[in-house]
Amino acid sequence: MLPVEVFIMTSNQAWKRKKQVAVIGASSASESEILLAKKIGSLLARAGAILLSGGMGGIMEASCQGAIQEGGVAIGIVPGCEGNPFLSAIIKTQMNHARNFILIGSCDAVIAIGGEYGTLTEIAYALKSQIPVYGLSTWDIPGVIACTGPEEAVRMAVIDT
Repeated sequence: MLPVEVFIMTSNQAWKRKKQVAVIGASSASESEILLAKKIGSLLARAGAILLSGGMGGIMEASCQGAIQEGGVAIGIVPGCEGNPFLSAIIKTQMNHARNFILIGSCDAVIAIGGEYGTLTEIAYALKSQIPVYGLSTWDIPGVIACTGPEEAVRMAVIDT
């Protein structure tokens, strides 16, 4: 599946596609993970990237909140028809966890924060699809690039991909 193409105009009138970065993690997360997610969302917005998420609570909601509060775009690929209150747009899949494949297939890079088994499936699909995964306090498995903080994760996801 090819990512949804989103373009911006540059000064020379050429079109350039914005980076689409999926922020993934558990719907129930620790306070420190929530703070990381908000910071990641804010930094992605400042970098001009589009944040993609599963659109629900926890890491997903916190990252979207950070992006929206910074004037960015947050798109939720949700399991049903509803999502968190910090979404610019909702993709209503009505596919429950199967939406994870749509989310990962739509991004250029993944930032994983903490996570449970749903996060693990998203990481596995991204790695299998050769989409880079940058991790903060997440699954320690081959292929996940451990980052020292939010700034490094966003820099690698937006600039280095």
